[in-house]
Amino acid sequence: MAGTIPHQIGNLQNLEYLHLGANNIVGSIPPAIFNISTLSIIYLELNQLSGRLPPDVGLWLPNLEQLHLDINQLVGSFPMSISNASQLTSLDISSNYFSGTIPDTLGNLRNLKRLNLETTNLSSSGMSFLSSLTNCRGLEVLYFGDNPLISGKLPGSIGNLSSSLQKFYGPICNIRGSIPSGFGNLSRLISISLSHNKLTGMIPTTIGGLKELQKISLHYNKLDGPIPSDLCHLKKLAFLFLSSNKLSGPIPACLGGLISLRSLYLDSNMFSSTMPSTLTRISDLLILNLSSNSLSGPVPIDIGKWKVLTSMDLSNNQLSSDIPIGVADLQDMTYFSLSNNRIRGSIPESFGDLLSLEFLD
Repeated sequence: MAGTIPHQIGNLQNLEYLHLGANNIVGSIPPAIFNISTLSIIYLELNQLSGRLPPDVGLWLPNLEQLHLDINQLVGSFPMSISNASQLTSLDISSNYFSGTIPDTLGNLRNLKRLNLETTNLSSSGMSFLSSLTNCRGLEVLYFGDNPLISGKLPGSIGNLSSSLQKFYGPICNIRGSIPSGFGNLSRLISISLSHNKLTGMIPTTIGGLKELQKISLHYNKLDGPIPSDLCHLKKLAFLFLSSNKLSGPIPACLGGLISLRSLYLDSNMFSSTMPSTLTRISDLLILNLSSNSLSGPVPIDIGKWKVLTSMDLSNNQLSSDIPIGVADLQDMTYFSLSNNRIRGSIPESFGDLLSLEFLD
């Protein structure tokens, strides 16, 4: 479907569902749409809609439950009046070209379950919108990443967000300061992403109490100190991304107990001591990157236990041993790097059996 949305659509005063997503619709959204009080769902995502939203959006939509305007070319400020649509459960305005600040009044949407503000160009100098969202007691998904104009420190009130919150995504912003310990209160959290920010300080030990957590993305920050051993309690953790920080100390041996791990990225930090042999207990590990640290000692001799490993990067360390014969058992491995270490001996002939290998350094 192509063309524009006709203004006459505002005459459909009994309309409840408006689904025009994933088309080639251009032009502005007729203001009359936002006066149809019977509407409960508006899906206009994945089009080429442009222009501004009318300032009274939400004033005449008492039954609206879902508003999806994502992946368009909308500009201007996002109207504060949206907070009057009190039945709203899902709001997605991501991937547009808005300007101005994120309205603190979003916290008035008490029934909100899903909020996506990613890549909108909106700002929030004090991140006060996060504090306002503590009023949304059913909030399950919160995306606000890829907005460099969002700056400041994460408020301590994060711990008062909905106990139903499962996803907290705020990467590629301008967030500084430490990670609040209050994250430990979000007992149903499945995924946390705060990568590509300016976070400092240590990883709070309270995160280790989030028993449902499956993904931690904190890479490309300025976090320091050791990896807290409390993270070893996260038995459902599948993805741990801590690359490009200032983390130090030994890699905790107890990480080997995280048998659900599929991807482990600890590269570009300041880890020292040896490479824990316990990591080979993670039999379903797919990707391991420990490169660019100060690890010493041998490569674990039982490396062949990683039967499904596809990528292993141990480069730029101080590892010193022969290449374990068990490498030949890694039949799915496509990437293997040991460069810039102190590896001894010759390359095992069994490397010729690694038929999936595409990169060897």
